Amino acid sequence: MLEIRPSCENCNKSLPFDSEEAMICTFECTFCTTCVEGVLQSVCPNCGGDFTKRPIRPEVLLTKYPVSEKVVHKPVDIDAHLKKNQKT
Repeated sequence: MLEIRPSCENCNKSLPFDSEEAMICTFECTFCTTCVEGVLQSVCPNCGGDFTKRPIRPEVLLTKYPVSEKVVHKPVDIDAHLKKNQKT
């Protein structure tokens, strides 16, 4: 089951279960659209993959399938990320 993380890994912005701003990669790394489209340039700093909009878990299922409370806050070294993903 998809882990619905509560915040952006880079800027720590709150991303509740129904956020339209939550983006995930194939490993469920979670970032806000501002970070994904801006500093990350649509490349996951953890796996190098791309992002997609995180689906919204229906509110009626939150009791049976609660969202994660685990905050993953690992601000990205932007210079290293950009250098690693620079197109040649």
